Amino acid sequence: MSELPPRPALCCCRKALPGAGQPSEAGGGGGPERLSRPDVDVASASNFRSFRLLHFHLDLRLDFGLKEMSGWQIWWLDAELTCGQTRPLVFTQGHSVCNRSFFPCFDTPAVKSTYSATVRVPEGVTVLMSASHSAYSEDDDAFHFSMKFPVPAYLVALVAGDLQPADIGPRSRVWAEPCILTGAVSKLGDSVEHWLGLAETLFGPYFWGRYDIVFLPPSFPIVAMENPCLTFIISSILESQEFLLIDVIHEIAHGWFGNAVTNASWEEMWLSEGLATYAQRRITTEAYGEAFTCLETGFRLDALHRQLRLLGDNHPVSKLQVKFEPGVNPSSLMNLFTYEKGYCFVSYLSQLCGDTKRFDSFLRAYIEQFRFRSVVAQDLLGFFLSFFPHLKETCVAQREGLEFERWLNDCGPPLYEPDLSAGAVLTKPVQRLCELWGDDTPDLEAIAAFDLSSWSTFQTVLFLDRLLDSTPLPQEAMTQLSRCYSSLLDGMNAEVQIRWLQIVVRNGFYPDLPRVRSFLHKHTSRMYTVPLYEDLCSGVMKCFAVEVFCQTQGRLHPNLRRTLQQILFQSGAASNGTPAGMLPSPAPSPTEQVPSGPVSLRDVNVSA
Repeated sequence: MSELPPRPALCCCRKALPGAGQPSEAGGGGGPERLSRPDVDVASASNFRSFRLLHFHLDLRLDFGLKEMSGWQIWWLDAELTCGQTRPLVFTQGHSVCNRSFFPCFDTPAVKSTYSATVRVPEGVTVLMSASHSAYSEDDDAFHFSMKFPVPAYLVALVAGDLQPADIGPRSRVWAEPCILTGAVSKLGDSVEHWLGLAETLFGPYFWGRYDIVFLPPSFPIVAMENPCLTFIISSILESQEFLLIDVIHEIAHGWFGNAVTNASWEEMWLSEGLATYAQRRITTEAYGEAFTCLETGFRLDALHRQLRLLGDNHPVSKLQVKFEPGVNPSSLMNLFTYEKGYCFVSYLSQLCGDTKRFDSFLRAYIEQFRFRSVVAQDLLGFFLSFFPHLKETCVAQREGLEFERWLNDCGPPLYEPDLSAGAVLTKPVQRLCELWGDDTPDLEAIAAFDLSSWSTFQTVLFLDRLLDSTPLPQEAMTQLSRCYSSLLDGMNAEVQIRWLQIVVRNGFYPDLPRVRSFLHKHTSRMYTVPLYEDLCSGVMKCFAVEVFCQTQGRLHPNLRRTLQQILFQSGAASNGTPAGMLPSPAPSPTEQVPSGPVSLRDVNVSA
């Protein structure tokens, strides 16, 4: 660990002059001093426009017995809720406004500052933070951290517990509880450095120095979080190599899109998530080929259209530029539209310039122009048109049916979707198998020629997603499906299993209910439990759901327990996979708002 610079004063805020904007941050790349940005942030509870925040310092003492951290924090885990079940752990989760329950802050992405922290913990506890420098001082028995780059408050993160390190590259390290450390290292190998190198080739230097990863227990409320220098990721995802790959690459992409250049308002979260998703897919194309990327994109866009069918084309949450009412939780925007409709818009911009490599050059210039700043859509689009003046001259922003304003403000599906034909080699077998099962009398001999054990995870989940789209299925078809696949799917990862079990539940196929029970006894992650309980309670299996909940509730995080209690025992619970992010939260914390797709929470990279 590197040494820290001398500790700064406890507070470095300055009262702003009337009408003053945000100051130019260090390393701003020569961009304009004043950017376009909203006058207010209705999701913020702070008077951030009255101040210019330059730096803040946290001085914390963690008491695991009293569960106090200079106050009280909803994410303390008793030992039995951790992976090792031997020592307690605590973590914070700041996205999108949750850090105001961690420390007094300007809870808006429009404000960025550097920070430092001193943290004292009991002996044997390791503390990590999303900081560029960290050190442990024996003199004062404390951990010291500093972040030298300006970041918004939601990217300040802390975790403390029985965490052990293992280097996986020249600038990357895995942190995890001892019981899962070896498995995490073996899953990642030397891939992280390879992905970082590809990202730098595409988008320019990685500013943040280190890219470390900490694997957290299943109680972590989302799949992954792009905290600078230290990605937080749920340990449950280690079961699926392909989902792990995609999630880590997505968080790496946030190093440029979201962390370096940030949406100034949560009403335009797509500026981080849509661009990060595009960047993620540029990296996977370079690393694994276009067919792989098209397959992953295809099953995500399938999920997007599935949500549109559930919600309707006029649902306001399907806009890219959403208008919040005061008091609305911005986490409700962590949905497929933010990611996938945003991705499609960025892909459309790439298509307009006619060359992927030229668009890569634009993205590098965009990062250099606005790094360490917070932007709105007009900043991105204005810079795009100035970078490609021939597009501005031909008025592409007003092209009929594809106007930029329509992209931002219209409800409904994307106005353009990229060509995914390069993925046909992987998707055609899936489509053919779906067609065979769709026949009135399935040809079991032809079906037997398809070996799912040789398929990738993404192929298998695409197949199961499309079966789920065909629900309800005849009981005879369910019997045949179970005979063909149940035992095989039992040995696959949780991303595959949950999709089959949702087919079982939604079709009321009682012979496979023991598999549902076993799955819920094993998996206590929100992303796997909530979709299954929603489906169980929307049909005729509520008594079964209550029984399983009573057997497993002691191993659930209290916040998840409250969510499931609402689904089981209160009216207004989600049904048929309605995204949980669209529903009121049963718990007082904003972290309860976790989006789910109609199949599982993994329908969307819930990575903030």
